[in-house]
Amino acid sequence: MKQSDGLPPLLLVPALIFLAAAGCGGRPAAQATQPPYVQTTVSSYGSVEPGRRLAGIVAPYQNVAVQSSLSEPTDAVYVREGDSVHSGEVLALLDTADLQAQLQSDLATANSNHANTVHTVYQGSLSIAQGVDTVRADQAAVSQAQKTLGNDALNLTRDRNLLSQGYVSQQSVDAQATLVQNDQQALNTANSNLAAARSNVAANGSLSGQGLQASAVQQSAAQEKVALAQADQVRVGIAKASIVSPIDGVVVNRNLNPGEYPGSREIFTLQQVNPIYAVLHASSEEVARIENGAPATVTAVDLNGNDRFSGHVVGVLNEINPGSTDFEVKVLLANPGQRLRPGMVVQGAVATLPIAGVRVPVTAFTDDNHDAVIAVQSDDTVKTTTVAEIGSDGTTSVVSGLRPGTRIVSNGQTSVGDGEKVSYRP
Repeated sequence: MKQSDGLPPLLLVPALIFLAAAGCGGRPAAQATQPPYVQTTVSSYGSVEPGRRLAGIVAPYQNVAVQSSLSEPTDAVYVREGDSVHSGEVLALLDTADLQAQLQSDLATANSNHANTVHTVYQGSLSIAQGVDTVRADQAAVSQAQKTLGNDALNLTRDRNLLSQGYVSQQSVDAQATLVQNDQQALNTANSNLAAARSNVAANGSLSGQGLQASAVQQSAAQEKVALAQADQVRVGIAKASIVSPIDGVVVNRNLNPGEYPGSREIFTLQQVNPIYAVLHASSEEVARIENGAPATVTAVDLNGNDRFSGHVVGVLNEINPGSTDFEVKVLLANPGQRLRPGMVVQGAVATLPIAGVRVPVTAFTDDNHDAVIAVQSDDTVKTTTVAEIGSDGTTSVVSGLRPGTRIVSNGQTSVGDGEKVSYRP
């Protein structure tokens, strides 16, 4: 054996033993692998109040078109477009010189009619009193005529007895008979005068009741009231010359300048913006579970979504256009700072009617489609289970396709695969 071909035989054996030992030492011993730890939750039966996210725009609480029925020129206009106004604030003033003159004329007519009414009252009182006096005088005349007739008729009877005895002449008896006839005529005339006086009193009546004099007073008083009514009507016209705002709002259109006549056109357009509406658009499926009074929160895209405005649903309107599936949900919002302006684009979250079913956390879904969760089997392995989301309030969802009491992985996007064993805290 040649020594130069390698190590000496005595040294070769230990080297081989060393290499063998080194090879055995480089292979690690098999160790048990620990299953990955996951957080879990148990599905349960219950209900959630889902929120619908709907897009829409801001609309004013009301639009008010201001017009004037007066045909008077404009003296002054006090507001401009964009100004905030308060209810009762004067927006413009019309000229009232001719109305003031008409008012004075009507008041003068009313005063004249009042004076005539007073005169008619006095005249009526006098006529009534004179009529009563005439009745009394005629009654006295009738009584006197009756007495004279009775006395002369008695004397005629006596004269006829004396004529039969030859104490008086026929001429004397005839003269007495003529006197009696005259007395009867006088009595008839007195009765006629009394009847006429009584008719006059009845026709005059009383000032507080019915009759000719009362009607004259009422007619005069009515003329006075007509004049006063005309004066009040002119006062209303003068008041209308001050064109005031009927609401707290904003001037969005001014169509009147000093010197112009209002005519029949719209001279101001006002918008009330506190409170204000958010008009959200929704499909038929989305409005099916929205009812009046439901709480809602609105964020404005134009305000960078930093501010949230709380309100409630005041109307779920039917399809906007016949045959369409576009519905409107009106949300009433407080807008004290007027940060929301009509026309702004907004996003609204509206609470709907509660939905009952099997509840799971929103985080348990495996992806954004919300159609699967990871269930933990009895042998601690996991399996993807298909579900269908019925509704969600943003943190908890109600699903179908899952039984209550099923343990699922809380974070559905964790890195575990079907059939893999996991560890968890019960």
